[in-house]
Amino acid sequence: MKDLKIYYHDEDMVVVEKPGGELSVPGKGEWKERCLQARIREAFSLCMEHPSVHRLDMYTSGLMVFAMNSMSQRNLSMQFQNRSVKKEYTALLDGVLGESSGEIELPFRLDVNNRPRQIYDPVNGKMGRTLWKLLAVEGNYSRVLFEPLTGRTHQLRLHASHELGLGCPIVGDSFYGTGNDGDDMCLHASRLEFDHPSSGRRMIFISPVPF
Repeated sequence: MKDLKIYYHDEDMVVVEKPGGELSVPGKGEWKERCLQARIREAFSLCMEHPSVHRLDMYTSGLMVFAMNSMSQRNLSMQFQNRSVKKEYTALLDGVLGESSGEIELPFRLDVNNRPRQIYDPVNGKMGRTLWKLLAVEGNYSRVLFEPLTGRTHQLRLHASHELGLGCPIVGDSFYGTGNDGDDMCLHASRLEFDHPSSGRRMIFISPVPF
């Protein structure tokens, strides 16, 4: 397990970088108990029992904030629910995009026969919205900045790969692209912006992209 990379901590919260391939919170099964949340609790003795306020996909790397106490957890959770938290992700896509920016709106839902995969469903799906901007074309790949306006499971992965989205899956994505299970997926939570739960001061964190 990789060392814990801490960007900020105080009595109310801690901001860390989650490695790709690590669970944010415990999953089902004994081996899935080892996760970033557990390591946070080990590192900070005063941390509450369930400090999570949001999650990242197992294979997504990047910035996460955890609450140290119940007051902070309520405040941070409400900011995520109210969408006052700004999140940006950097991704490398398998293909060259023909446009430079845009907004994706696609309804999708859980594929109950292939959990946790999500599928496009214009009738029963819930709408996901994502802003995107092309940063660079690198050979046969496109480097893209994503800003999700909703927080659906696998939203960026589906929006990147689906033909009604960008039509270019994220490099290393084993669900929606050509990656194999366990590959490093090129999706990184590179910027996180929110209000401090006690002072109200706007906090901005930027994480270098590892690919």
